[in-house]
Amino acid sequence: MNREYHRWYSPRLHRDMELLVFGHAGAKVLVFPTRDGRFYEYENLRIVQSIADKIKDGHLQLYCVEGLADETFYCWWRQPADRIKRYLQYEDYLLHEVLPFMADRNPHPCTISHGCSLGAFYAANFAFRHPHLFQKLSAFSGRYDLTLNIEHFGNLFDGYYDENIYFNTPNHYLPNLECQWRLDALRKMDIILVIGKDDPFLDNNRQLSHILWGKGVWNALHEWDGRAHQGRYWRQMAPLYL
Repeated sequence: MNREYHRWYSPRLHRDMELLVFGHAGAKVLVFPTRDGRFYEYENLRIVQSIADKIKDGHLQLYCVEGLADETFYCWWRQPADRIKRYLQYEDYLLHEVLPFMADRNPHPCTISHGCSLGAFYAANFAFRHPHLFQKLSAFSGRYDLTLNIEHFGNLFDGYYDENIYFNTPNHYLPNLECQWRLDALRKMDIILVIGKDDPFLDNNRQLSHILWGKGVWNALHEWDGRAHQGRYWRQMAPLYL
């Protein structure tokens, strides 16, 4: 299997950024890590191994990026307004550095946004905000409203709310989305959401699925037994939904 390590200085983030590439051809998969994960997490969790045949056969090519959770949503020393602003800088890096890098290396017409846990939020929000850039979303064990207080998961903005938070909370902005070209792009996307029946964000996933259907956007919501929020479950999900 082709495996490549890349690192460059990002002028948008003012720091070095790293990523791993797996595979040589096929649909391009932008892979986001979990909250505490890094660009090598997908490999460490052996999810790469679980889809090795698809990668070796040239069906998928993975681009595993950093998530910067500790600089954005979980950066407690930053004010909430600055947490979301740092996330927007991260999105700018993805749009203007990572996606062009992917396109230069692989002309395949299909690009997939994918992640687990917090990575599922990254994947979904990025794809929903820029639906013309993606043909598929595959999100496992995600939370799509970071303002919720459920179990020990708190509001990641400490009760603060502004326009930037609104436009980066899928369950908030999608119900009011009326932009026709964005809706048309969403309706062309293959959207797959996977969540455990005991996951505290099951209702949040069901609500998101309902919102999408209300906009005429096809999506598949797969509910797994148990919490299904660990690497051993994601290793089973990846071959099925990627």
